[in-house]
Amino acid sequence: MGRLFSKNAGAELGNMVAVIGVSGAGKSTLADVFGFLSDCLSSDVETACEANNRGGYDQLLSQGATDPMHFEIYYRETSNARPITYELTIGKDGAERPYVREERLRQRRAGQSSGRPLSFLHLLGGQGYAFEGTEGGQEEDGKDYGEKKAVEMTDARKLGIVTLGAMKQFTRIEKFLSFLQSWYLCYFTPDAARTIQTAAPAPYLNRSGSNLNNVAQYMFRENPKDFQKVLSEIQTKLPHIKKIQPQKMENGQMILKFWQDGFDAPFYSQRMSDGTLKLFAYYLLLNERNPRRLVFVEEPENGLYHKYLGSLAEEMRRNVGNGYSKQVFVTTHSPFFVNALRPEQVWVLEKGEDGFSVIKRASDYAFVSDLVSEGVLLGDLWYSKYFE
Repeated sequence: MGRLFSKNAGAELGNMVAVIGVSGAGKSTLADVFGFLSDCLSSDVETACEANNRGGYDQLLSQGATDPMHFEIYYRETSNARPITYELTIGKDGAERPYVREERLRQRRAGQSSGRPLSFLHLLGGQGYAFEGTEGGQEEDGKDYGEKKAVEMTDARKLGIVTLGAMKQFTRIEKFLSFLQSWYLCYFTPDAARTIQTAAPAPYLNRSGSNLNNVAQYMFRENPKDFQKVLSEIQTKLPHIKKIQPQKMENGQMILKFWQDGFDAPFYSQRMSDGTLKLFAYYLLLNERNPRRLVFVEEPENGLYHKYLGSLAEEMRRNVGNGYSKQVFVTTHSPFFVNALRPEQVWVLEKGEDGFSVIKRASDYAFVSDLVSEGVLLGDLWYSKYFE
């Protein structure tokens, strides 16, 4: 998808990326790629292969495939920054256990607009080199620019960027690791959000949303006026909700009160409907004070009335803006959600006769961009089978 080191002719992904396709095309698999990489950061590649019912390394390989798993990420800090490409290859060692076979970070030299970028981190089986600071690297022929440091990992199942990114001297690795660690993969469940947590205030929602009230408590503690503005903004987007207020309990915890149309007394968050809680969590996520760099939401339409999806998609698109501070990925089955998006923001997954899926932008399909420019909604085109 988009631009990669191995596919540099592609256009960069935008800030809003929606993936559509029939059931079984691979949307959940794509979502789990992000989850898998996130698990590799927090543990190691072997644990990540087993986590979340993945079933181990062999189950993650495509049927009939013999090559190791390979990932590429193209990353740019700002519009003026030189892009960084990250390559990760995971294979099996002599003991038939998954390990980090190869890991590489590349970036062009300052002022260089063409040519192959230099490798400023390259590890093979946990051994190799890394360059400190913001400049330097090695060319393909082995020529060095700057001083490189020899690196040898004590555990070949752990990612080198996790170890080196914790050291200030490896500036570029530290920034790239910070980007990866800021990812948020949303698996929000309303029942989890209804629980009253005993933990301390939290700046960010966790994957399930079980700490929703803790996040509200944190936002209220940091800046009550700003938090009330956020609640006032959110309440205009929730159906039949006329006011939301925080209430501090005697034990110091925070719970939320919702005033619904037709009722004089408020309802607490534990009594709210699944759809209202989901919408509230999504809008709270979009209003984080220090937002995560990448947010992935799988099928936000589940449990929501279809007429609310267009507004949610528009808010997501507006919220991410045009800069490099935030990016939202969504998988969806809903044409109502897609109707609020532009062709370049939507990617279509299709499974071929060989069993493998391919993906391309909706704007690459014949007539789609022209029809949308004439006022036809993109989701309606999808429903009318223009992407088949």
